Amino acid sequence: MEEKKSLLEKIKDLSIFDSFKIVWFLMIFVVIYYILIAANRYVTTMSFDVRSTSSGSIQTSGILSLLSSASVSNEDIKYLKGYIYSSDMLNLLEQKIKIKELYADQNIDLFYKLWESSSNEAFLRYYQNRIKIHTDDKTGLLNIEVEGFTPESSYLIAKTIMEESEKFVNEVSHKAARDQMIFAENEVVKFKERLQKAQNNLISFQNKYGVFDPLKQAESKANLIAQIEANLAQKEARLLTLQSYMNDSAPEIITLKAEIVAIKKQLNKEQAKISSNTSSKKLNDLAAKFQDLTIEVGFAEEAYKTALKAYESARIEALRKIKQLVVIQNPSKPQSAKYPERIYDIVTAFIVLSLAYGILKFIKMIIEEHKY
Repeated sequence: MEEKKSLLEKIKDLSIFDSFKIVWFLMIFVVIYYILIAANRYVTTMSFDVRSTSSGSIQTSGILSLLSSASVSNEDIKYLKGYIYSSDMLNLLEQKIKIKELYADQNIDLFYKLWESSSNEAFLRYYQNRIKIHTDDKTGLLNIEVEGFTPESSYLIAKTIMEESEKFVNEVSHKAARDQMIFAENEVVKFKERLQKAQNNLISFQNKYGVFDPLKQAESKANLIAQIEANLAQKEARLLTLQSYMNDSAPEIITLKAEIVAIKKQLNKEQAKISSNTSSKKLNDLAAKFQDLTIEVGFAEEAYKTALKAYESARIEALRKIKQLVVIQNPSKPQSAKYPERIYDIVTAFIVLSLAYGILKFIKMIIEEHKY
């Protein structure tokens, strides 16, 4: 009984409510973990930006233009950040460098172990936890930290991510340019067909009515009528003058009257050509229709020229780099492990355990006080 009692007293001495020894006891496991078990995690850092190559986006010159937040769209950075974290990037890394095998080599530290039976979703979460991405608010640069369990694996993963990111930026910009080029090409075809149709309608109109340009013909007819009217006015004025001192039976007056009658007939004939009762023979009606057809041809021609210019511009844009990945800091092979920070983590664990012990001790004291 005495032995049993002494054992109970020893256990009581180790109670978390009565002894600080439990903190030291737990710290032994913490120290053993960080010194003997915790896996070294090597970190490769890189920094880059997405920048438009168009001259309109260049605000400054030299290195300042690369660091300027005005030279890049925040949307491009967001898209790239999402792509790096995506399963598409993970699948590419698996195809190119077998990233799952690189992370599965670590077997000692169970907290960072990648199990072979892990699902694709679990593997994606594991990969995302090994990649840290943040955007610098001042410069707008994208800073990336890639963790690996060896310097070689960390560097290889980071280098491959950078290469695939550059391909992604190029492909996104080129795809937009290709879509624009296809749209412009369709517009060229559409306006070319419209121009040919308008030209055919104009030619058919000219062949049907036997006129090349009714507007010019109408203008020449109007000038001719004006001349005839002027000549008629002169003849009528001369007739009035002769009638003032000659008889109507005078040969000169009779001849002049005959000329006036002939001129009036010619005037009526020419006026009838411009405004005939038959719609198909009206020169003014033909001129109006011809003007509509000419306007349609002119509009279609201008639209076709504009579409050609847009297509050529889109074709050039599709061939060149519209946006490019500007690498500010290339990935390099780390020489020492960045994580875990053993001393810092051990001290932090000691502080946390001490605070936990103090809180529990304080709670126990309150409970014991309320018993009495």
